[in-house]
Amino acid sequence: MRTRGLLTWLTVWSIAFGVAEGAVVVYLRRLCYPGEPANGPLFPLRNLDTLLVLTEVAREAATLLMLLGVAMLAERRPLRRFAVFAFAFAGWDIVYYATLWVAIRWPTSLLEWDVLFLIPAPWAAPVLAPVLVSLALLGAAVLVLRRIDETAPSPLRTRDWALLIACGALILWSFFWNVTPIVRMRPPGAYPWWLFLAGWLGGLIVFVRAWRTAAPRRI
Repeated sequence: MRTRGLLTWLTVWSIAFGVAEGAVVVYLRRLCYPGEPANGPLFPLRNLDTLLVLTEVAREAATLLMLLGVAMLAERRPLRRFAVFAFAFAGWDIVYYATLWVAIRWPTSLLEWDVLFLIPAPWAAPVLAPVLVSLALLGAAVLVLRRIDETAPSPLRTRDWALLIACGALILWSFFWNVTPIVRMRPPGAYPWWLFLAGWLGGLIVFVRAWRTAAPRRI
């Protein structure tokens, strides 16, 4: 019962936070791309005011701290805290894109390029890539929160965590693949889907194998 209530409020929180994040980007579009269609292409990036860029970096850092704060307050066990963070992050990300589509009909397709983060340098990828990551995180988080309580053994061993971190690094590498043209205000080149899928599918395989081996009980 507690887990059901937790997931319900995490869902509500993620929806609210995603809508707020989407609203901020609608404002930024108006400020940074005046006179252009609201759902026009994001790249090449405009030469933004330094204060605006620094403010955006600070906002992104604050966003991550808020996501972490929710996880720290909601749970005590590290694995469940990580699951709460993953759920909130994934839900926020998906609702963010849904909000932008409702408000300004952007992205026009899941292959539209987006800037994901600016810390420590611009991350960029077609929208489909972060959405796939969020869907995987969402599914894994729900499984952990519903089936791993405060005392149940973790299905993930040290080797599994090492492999998952390696897979995550491959995904991040794909996000940074076009950092040079982006910081030079040029359109990004081809996205390395092969690199992204190696990390994404690899992470899914590691998690599913660990889960099936441990066969945790439902709570």
